[in-house]
Amino acid sequence: MALDSSTREALVAEVRAFVTEQLIPAEREVADSDLIPPSIVEQMRQLGLFGLSVPEAYGGLGLSMEDEVYIMFELGRASPAFRSLIGTNVGIGSQGIVMDGTDAQKARFLPPIASGEVIASFALTEPEAGSDAASLRTTAHREGAFYVLNGAKRFITNAPHAGLFTVMARTDPDKPGAAGISAFIVEKGTPGLSVGRPERKMGQQGAHIADVVFDNCRVPAENLIGGIEGQGFKTAMKVLDRGRLGISAACVGLASRILEESVAYALERRQFGHSISDYQLIQAMIADSRTEIYAARCMVLETARARDADADIGTEASACKLFASEMVGRVADRNVQIHGGAGYIADYPAERHYRDVRLYRIYEGTSEIQRLKIARDTLREGRTG
Repeated sequence: MALDSSTREALVAEVRAFVTEQLIPAEREVADSDLIPPSIVEQMRQLGLFGLSVPEAYGGLGLSMEDEVYIMFELGRASPAFRSLIGTNVGIGSQGIVMDGTDAQKARFLPPIASGEVIASFALTEPEAGSDAASLRTTAHREGAFYVLNGAKRFITNAPHAGLFTVMARTDPDKPGAAGISAFIVEKGTPGLSVGRPERKMGQQGAHIADVVFDNCRVPAENLIGGIEGQGFKTAMKVLDRGRLGISAACVGLASRILEESVAYALERRQFGHSISDYQLIQAMIADSRTEIYAARCMVLETARARDADADIGTEASACKLFASEMVGRVADRNVQIHGGAGYIADYPAERHYRDVRLYRIYEGTSEIQRLKIARDTLREGRTG
């Protein structure tokens, strides 16, 4: 449900104040400790950030995609670790249940996701099935009232904290590719489920990923999402379309913050008797960054509105993810360049931004995969006229 303009403005202002007053000041602590303070997590719960996309009937805010994008523009201004914590609840961790779950599954699992009591995670990627998700090898075979899952998932966001996993597994080994894949809800503590140690990463300290292993993990049959086998890949693709828009909006938010810092430094820093903002090559970098941020923002809002109108936005969501994630990388790179030597020093946020944004071009579909999808869809449209 879309918010009226005054309600949206009030919510956006509240999130903006939270980001400015609480999150940004805590970034250095989070980066150094690799931990988001529990007090901040609780404030995120109180603001309803874990349930932005969960329907109101199940305790969430039930925001439209456009409303969610406006929130992500603001939340994205802070370190990506903060968005990552709520991101799986808002996006890929919950939306499979929201879109395709049974009424009983929604009633049982969505309220604790919306409140932030449970962190939801999305287990698709495997050691030999990342971008080629249709080739996944994790299996699930039926044994009476249970499915028995075996396999391993790789680089799963929020896995160390998750109370619930949306898991893609192959239920029909005789069907190649996507056709034999089903989606399951697997709860923390299920025998046979184990989570590896958190990985050390280039950036985004405070956000945690780990491997997830299923060793004869017995999952109740009623946890098959939608109660239908063979629909898992379709569910995953729908979930990823929405998730890619959320990430694109976060890229716009952080790029806007980085540009502000570029401008502030350029105005303050003096060389050869002048503010470096007087030099045209500095001005060109600032102009390029602002133009690209504006383009990405327009793309994301247009696609969000199309999704709210029930249009098929698969190609457009990929275009947004491709452009916005590449854009924020260029903006972060220019920021380092404008800072000069200071941009390479960890005492300045420019260095951390540069490392943090690199992941945006990889997760929820690499830039290369987005290009292949966009090209494939465009060529198919050309063939069919």
